[in-house]
Parts: sequence; C-alpha cells; structure tokens
Amino acid sequence: MGRATDDIEDLLRRHAPQVLGALVRRYGHFDPAEDSVQEALIAAAEQWPRDGIPDNPRGWLIRVASRRLTDRLRSDEARRRREETAAALTPADAFVAPPPGEGPAGAGPSGLGRAPSEDDTLTLLFLCCHPALSPAAQIALTLRAVGGLTTAEIARAHLVPEATMAQRISRAKRAVRGTQFRQPDARDRDQRLAAVLQVLYLIFNEGYTATAGPDLHRTDLAREAIRLTRAVRRLLPHEGRVTGLLALMVLTEARTPARTGPDGELIPLDEQDRALWDRTAVAEGIALAEEALAQGPAGDYQLQAAIAALHDEAERAEDTDWPQILALYDLLVRRSPDPAAALGRAVAVAMVEGPRAGLAEVEALAETAGTAGSSGTSGTAGQRNHRLDAVRAHLLERAGDMSAARTAYRAAADATLSEPEARYLRRRADRLDRPDG
Repeated sequence: MGRATDDIEDLLRRHAPQVLGALVRRYGHFDPAEDSVQEALIAAAEQWPRDGIPDNPRGWLIRVASRRLTDRLRSDEARRRREETAAALTPADAFVAPPPGEGPAGAGPSGLGRAPSEDDTLTLLFLCCHPALSPAAQIALTLRAVGGLTTAEIARAHLVPEATMAQRISRAKRAVRGTQFRQPDARDRDQRLAAVLQVLYLIFNEGYTATAGPDLHRTDLAREAIRLTRAVRRLLPHEGRVTGLLALMVLTEARTPARTGPDGELIPLDEQDRALWDRTAVAEGIALAEEALAQGPAGDYQLQAAIAALHDEAERAEDTDWPQILALYDLLVRRSPDPAAALGRAVAVAMVEGPRAGLAEVEALAETAGTAGSSGTSGTAGQRNHRLDAVRAHLLERAGDMSAARTAYRAAADATLSEPEARYLRRRADRLDRPDG
C-alpha cells in the first residue's frame, strides 16, 4: 500500500504543473486556477488509492480542476463582476474566463479545447519568469507553480521565514494576473532565459539533495527538472547555457544509484561504488558538455558541466583530475560570486595543495559570509549554512585535527534539516570518538 501511495504522489506531482498550465491557458486566472488544481490533487489523493488510478490521470485532474474553477467563478458574484470589468478592458485575444457552459471551437466536455501538452508547462515556466517580476519573485513563483515545492520548502531554500515567502509568491501572482498565456517571442524569451535556467537548476538541486525531510533524493523533482530542461533545449538547441545545464543535470543524476546505501544512508562521492553509476547517462552528459563548450563562450553552466564530466570520467576517486577541476573552478568563481562554487573551489584546493590550504579557503569564505550576513536573497538558493561546516569538518579530519573535526561535523548535523545528511554527519562525528576512528 505504501508503494502504491508513493506512486500516486509521484504521478500527482508530475501532472500538477501540466494541469495548472492547461487551466491558466484556458481561463487566465492564475490564483483561482492554482487553488482549483490543489483541490483536484487532494480529491485524487483521497479517491485513487481507494478506486484505482484512472486510465487518463491528467485528463481526470483537468476535468475535476476545471469543474472546481467553474464553480468558484459562478458562486463568487463579486469576483464575477471584477472579471467582467477586466474583460471589457482586456484585448480580445487575451485569455479570460468564458461564460459558463461555453468554450472555444473544438472544446471537449471540460471546455478546455485541445489536450494539454508539454508546451503548457513550458509556457507556464516562461510566464513565471515574466520580466515584470523581480528575480527573487520569478524564482519563488516558478518553484511553487512549476516545481511543485511547498511554500515552506521554498522559504528554507532561500533562508527566509515562510510568511515572507508566502507574501512574495502572492505578490508575484498578482503581478502576472491578466498576462497572455503564450510562448514569449524570441527577444522576450532571451530576456527571461537566465531566470528560467536558474529556476530549473534550483528545482533539480532540491530533487538531488532535498533541503529537509527523511529522503536524500526526490526523484520526481530531479526528473521533472531534467524533462523541462530538455524541452527548453528543443526550443533553443544552439544555446550553450541550456546545453550546459542539461549536461550538468544528466551527469549529476547519473550518480544517484550509488549515493545511498541499503538503509538510505548517504554515501559521499569519493566512497561511491562507481560501477553503479548510470554509464549511459554519463556518456550522454559528457557528449552534451562537449557540445555546450563548442556553442560559445563558456558560462557558469558549461563550466560546472565540465567539472561534473571530469568527476564522472574518473574510474576511481583517486583518478580524478583535480588540477583541471581547480582550474575550472578558478574560472567559475571569477565569473560569479556564487558561494557554492567558492566552496567547491575550496575542496579542489585541498585536493591539489593539501587540507590546510583548503581550510584557509574555507575560513576566508566563513569570514565573508559572516560579514555579509544572511539576506535571504541568495541567488543559489541551495547554499545552506551547514555546507561550510561539513566541508570544514572533512578537511579538519584529513588534516588530523580530530577534536575540531568532531565539533564541526556536529555543528553541520545540527544545522541541516535533511535527515539523511544529519545522520551521515553524526556518524562521522561518532566515528572520531572511537580510539581507532
């Protein structure tokens, strides 16, 4: 029963953005459409375990969500008046709610016209990255509407209170209200692309290493991020940033089978059984990384993909080309002040020049972070305070300072909300308590 429930949850999460895209395309009301989709998801979660999954799950969800939205529009007379006023002021080709019972030519019983497609999710993705929104609002809205993350998860990723994030998302929804649901033109698309790619990367990161909860890996999010990135690449096949991001995701996800043990325990990269890596995905990722570097000047995603390729090419951890990885990190940190990249460079310094050299880099990063404070607007949104303590602990252990390493491991374990990460870090600390540790 537990496995069946998990399958249903995965199915619902995968279809949620497609259903939302279909409703927003047809009705144009982002907020009530999202509410109606959530009600349909709740209904499915209650009915499907009992009655079985319908033959067309997405169609079922669209039909139920459409009925809920229609009921909402019919029952709220005040809203009806606002919508009618807005309709009189909106261009004729904008997507506004039709009168009850009416629909476009070719519409089916649900009144939604053509069947939803991948284009709906892709269009929703670009809508959430509308230039009228600030970068922070673009990211928050997309993670909520397309990524399916809860407001609490998004708040944790951005290091802000949940109430603050809820307000940010609400303001973003109001800002895009009435916007035409269509793919942006080429110029507009280019303006939004950086935000789109950043959001996809954040969704992938949350899937690859969940910020909180009992599971290290959220397969649904990681796969959805890869699927959407492939869709963007089909739209922009010669854009190096897109190809680089896809390469990075594929190369990283290829290691998933070796990241956890039988009981779900975390296994770090240097201890993984590389025979378990998905070699087909590794080959695809390396080819994509090479293609990305040939598609123009190397940007952040191309450089990160090249680093990931060097890791995945090594048959053993000791075969890793750390000098080349350090050279790539040097280029990366000169391009952008990303704390995650700077921390990765500190690890590379340690592997090339020794743990004490790496520790000096870590302490410099800690001092910078302490001076800057926590603004809650970090562009990486995956950089969490415990990462720095975890790297410090690892380097202290390599340097032979077991007491300080133990303290740092426990500080990192206390700071993370991920249960598998916390267990791993505490085990490392406990091991150092033993005389033979």
